[in-house]
Amino acid sequence: MDTNNSEATTSGETTTVSGDQGEQWQLHLQLESRQRIVTKIMDTLKRHLPVHSQEGLNELRMVAVRFEEKIYAIATNQSDYLRRISLKMLSLENQPRTVCIAAKRKRVMAP
Repeated sequence: MDTNNSEATTSGETTTVSGDQGEQWQLHLQLESRQRIVTKIMDTLKRHLPVHSQEGLNELRMVAVRFEEKIYAIATNQSDYLRRISLKMLSLENQPRTVCIAAKRKRVMAP
């Protein structure tokens, strides 16, 4: 049986999550948890990308939200979701600061 459930995204939009067995984990992940993860992503990005204005901070938040939503959409379960985000954040931590700045200019934040 396939059921559809509405769910709020970290950007405030509403999406539909099907009742497929592989997507049931998404129903149990609270919006507050996703927002905390976006905040942690932002903290990591701020350490590596210079932000000197409120506009830059807003743009950084949009990047973090889009990244989290992409991972949320493609992850097969909660462990996969957390693993993918952790690996990306670790790869950012291990990159020299100049590489991160160049990546931001190219808008590279692929999962």
